[in-house]
Amino acid sequence: MSEPSDPQPEPIRLGYVGLGNIGGPMAGSLAAWSGGLTVFDLSADAIAKVVEKGATAADSLADLASTTDIIGICVLDDDQVRTVVSGPDGLLATARPGTVITVHSTIGPDTAADLAEQCAAREVTLLDAPISGGAMGAASGRLAIMVGGPRAAYEKLKEPFALTADMLVHAGPEVGAGTRMKLARNLLHFISFTATTEAARLAEAAGLDITKLGKVVRHSDAVTGGAGAIMLRETTAAVDADDPWYGILTGVRTLGEKDLSLALALGNELGVDLPLGQIALRDLAAGLGVPHPQGESA
Repeated sequence: MSEPSDPQPEPIRLGYVGLGNIGGPMAGSLAAWSGGLTVFDLSADAIAKVVEKGATAADSLADLASTTDIIGICVLDDDQVRTVVSGPDGLLATARPGTVITVHSTIGPDTAADLAEQCAAREVTLLDAPISGGAMGAASGRLAIMVGGPRAAYEKLKEPFALTADMLVHAGPEVGAGTRMKLARNLLHFISFTATTEAARLAEAAGLDITKLGKVVRHSDAVTGGAGAIMLRETTAAVDADDPWYGILTGVRTLGEKDLSLALALGNELGVDLPLGQIALRDLAAGLGVPHPQGESA
């Protein structure tokens, strides 16, 4: 007589709240999950689009939480996240012990930590899991998701979230770590946007076609990796002279300071103010970890 086989574990059931420009396509990808997806939004049209892809509509947040195991949230701001999670008719009203809530909205790290404490009192785990890649990444299933919170809960996300993200990163064991990583990433993002406008003003003053400049920038960044190409070290401390990175980064410093100096000279000639360029020339060496020796300047 053959031994009885162990019963198969119940498939993880997914839930999703907030079906806007990013949450909608993200949920649309998750609708293919074998354990099923239940969604909730205040917009009937937004719900209908995801239901067409195989999701089930919930009547309320409480209804959704009572039938799901991992619940994603992508709403506007801290207040909306608080309402969804811990409001009078929020997810915690019916979420069962063991439920994992992932907050994809970019909120304050303290908000995430506070909500995680409230959830823990109900034996529910809340992770902050902000996303990078925008609507385009959500539509193509190429999001990066930065997760803060217990490693065991993070591990539960890997298989289902592979449907919507091709990069899932455990930012740290504390709730709030994912949000801090997202804020650092977006600091670079929007400073670079501002730098882009500065470069465009210089090019325009020089009589150049700035749309062609944009094509060159996108092409070369696709090859070199853009600003992220130098983010390979484990520390921002100064580099020792015998470190293999020293020669590489001093080369970057030399090239960068030369090109920044030439660009600033062109700006002076054309009467274009380039404050970010001046800051970059001033801070590039120290920022790279290869400051000039005392008394030597760029």
